[in-house]
Amino acid sequence: MRNKIEVKSTRDIRPDSMKFVVYGFSGVGKTRLGATAPNPFFISAERGLLSIADRDIPYCEVRNVDEMQAAYEYSKTCDNDTIVLDSLSEIATSVLSNILKGKSKSGNKIHGEAAYGALLEAMGPFIRNFRDIPNKHVVFLVKMKRIDDDQGQIVKYEPYIPGKALPFDLPYLVDETFCMQLDRKGERFLQTQADRYRDCKDRSGVLDEKEQPDLTAIINKINSKLNQTTE
Repeated sequence: MRNKIEVKSTRDIRPDSMKFVVYGFSGVGKTRLGATAPNPFFISAERGLLSIADRDIPYCEVRNVDEMQAAYEYSKTCDNDTIVLDSLSEIATSVLSNILKGKSKSGNKIHGEAAYGALLEAMGPFIRNFRDIPNKHVVFLVKMKRIDDDQGQIVKYEPYIPGKALPFDLPYLVDETFCMQLDRKGERFLQTQADRYRDCKDRSGVLDEKEQPDLTAIINKINSKLNQTTE
């Protein structure tokens, strides 16, 4: 007996939640941006939540794989609408630090490429698990790294996470990848489209090249435009 398939229309696709990567230099306002998401819960490794101390936002701190697992389990069932990882860079650095303090199954000290391999093995599934939490928005806040050539000229900017594979894979795992920046007047904005220096994307196709740093407004804008296509 042949299996039957259900033919659907892409016009009927409506996300139950949205997944974001936002990267930028330290101090640009990523944490405050995370607080603009709907009803957020913060998972932090930076002890850097002072910028939102004026808000009553629940959070937890993680430093190792076990704490990450506990935070993930809590995130699946909590009453919050958005999970914010602030920042994924520091969380991965904390996990790597704990890996370097440990030993391999053979009893040898872990170092070098083996440590980064263990980090990828630990963090890769967690990133995908958080991304796949249903009915909740997920925001990965990430530090930004500047890449220069041999002459010291800028080649590009990219999300910073220890190792090579994680920063390369991260933008491909989510719906929206933004670079948070300051314009010449010191005003913050989110770059949503790629250029020669920065990898950005807007899978919804409805955002302007530059958007105001308000995640609730962005989510509402995407949903509003998508709903108009079926009216």
